[in-house]
Amino acid sequence: MINPEEKKQYAQQAFLDFLNTSLDTRIQQHSDIKPTDAALKLFNNVAVTVPAYKTFLSQNGINPANIQTESDFQTLPPLTKQNYLQKHSLPDLCRYGQIETSDMIAASSGSTGKPTYWCRFFADELEITTRFEQIFHDSFFADTRRTLAVICFTLGTWVGGMFTTNCCRYLAMKGYPITVITPGNNKEEILRVVSELGANFEQVVLLGYPPFLKDVIDTGIARGVEWRQYNIKLVTAGEVFSEEWRSLVAERIGSQNPCYDFASLYGTADAGVLGNETPLSICIRRFLAETPEAARALFGESRLPTLLQYDPISRFFEVEDGALLFSGNNGIPLIRYNILDNGGIITYDAMLKFLAEREFNVAQASCLCSQRGIRNLPFVYVFGRSNFTVSYFGANIYPENVTVGLEVPEIREWVTGKFVLQVIEDSDKNRHLTVTVELAPNIEVSEDKKQAITTSILTKLRRLNSEFANYVPAEYQAPQVTLKLHGDAEYFPIGVKHRYTRA
Repeated sequence: MINPEEKKQYAQQAFLDFLNTSLDTRIQQHSDIKPTDAALKLFNNVAVTVPAYKTFLSQNGINPANIQTESDFQTLPPLTKQNYLQKHSLPDLCRYGQIETSDMIAASSGSTGKPTYWCRFFADELEITTRFEQIFHDSFFADTRRTLAVICFTLGTWVGGMFTTNCCRYLAMKGYPITVITPGNNKEEILRVVSELGANFEQVVLLGYPPFLKDVIDTGIARGVEWRQYNIKLVTAGEVFSEEWRSLVAERIGSQNPCYDFASLYGTADAGVLGNETPLSICIRRFLAETPEAARALFGESRLPTLLQYDPISRFFEVEDGALLFSGNNGIPLIRYNILDNGGIITYDAMLKFLAEREFNVAQASCLCSQRGIRNLPFVYVFGRSNFTVSYFGANIYPENVTVGLEVPEIREWVTGKFVLQVIEDSDKNRHLTVTVELAPNIEVSEDKKQAITTSILTKLRRLNSEFANYVPAEYQAPQVTLKLHGDAEYFPIGVKHRYTRA
């Protein structure tokens, strides 16, 4: 049990530690504490204090006392939404079976549109604020520059907007000359805020989902906004984007060095921010984008994942069968949690050795103009979700949401039920949700059918997927539907196991 006085003292101490501990000292702790020891300490605490995890261990025949070493830790069954979160009540997932050990609840959508709720406490946000501090300090030099932070993530119960707002405010409380404003994903309000307030600051940071921020920038250009005068920086989350996309957006905002003007977060409703881009990781990724053979050698695939650095004391990563597992403290603490992201981890030394073998010297890279952007932290790379979702404006779009749109009367007579869900980037680097649908035998393509299917899918997406309805701007919500004849060789070859999503 935890009483109000203990809760108050815990919050006070966490805040004092945050205010009085420098970024360098906080990040350096991974060199002084063995990450596996920190993970084992968290495990021992969770095994004692969280009712759901006690039950999980018991059901799997595990005695917590037997988990003593890194090898023992690796024998613990990974947690998933299905085998853990959906099996227990929200209170039982919290410490001592008490929701009130947290002070904030956020929501994320599941495949049926039914939200999953995530509890967190003030101290959990302070832990994540260090990732924002790393970005604002190392990339944006915001400790010495008057900075307007414009929160462009969706506000409300959704995790991104409120979490980001709080973290930016804590940085201001720590002494950073940061001022926060929260237009959310209201494009008109964002443009008004920047135009009317931006000149009062030395730089303006837009924080939001990549395609939405690009849409804001493009709309501003069409209206005569001179982005260059505001010294724009971008903090993004939720989607993998190409270096071509970064370069195009950099050109449009007048960026002189994308390595210091952008930072992508690897964030999740489950546990906040797990890792973040750094000037070093961006510099490396841009090199790999230009040398695909090196990227394939490093990542094992021709596609380029998001490349980030992470603090192994804050979030402990492992890789199992190509899937990323992480352990981390939060209102709902998670041990070896499989978020269904494919990827891998690379130590700092291994990364530098790999690059040196390809004659890329980090110390001499022209894009790294400051030692601030170089920290001895491990790397994590993320290809994205492995559970057949696609990410669009930060919203996870599930095949199940599309299926119901094809199952309504009349439409179900035209189609087989097979489709391919994709997010495709056009020549101007704008992203669009596309659905390629297989028609039933002897059914011909027609514009009327295409429009009816588009309307039905859009209606179901808005109803079932609340992230889609809230995150995606209205003008980008209608999917681009293409109809294919039955057995189309490219999308629906006969006799081949069908996949409902494509990268």
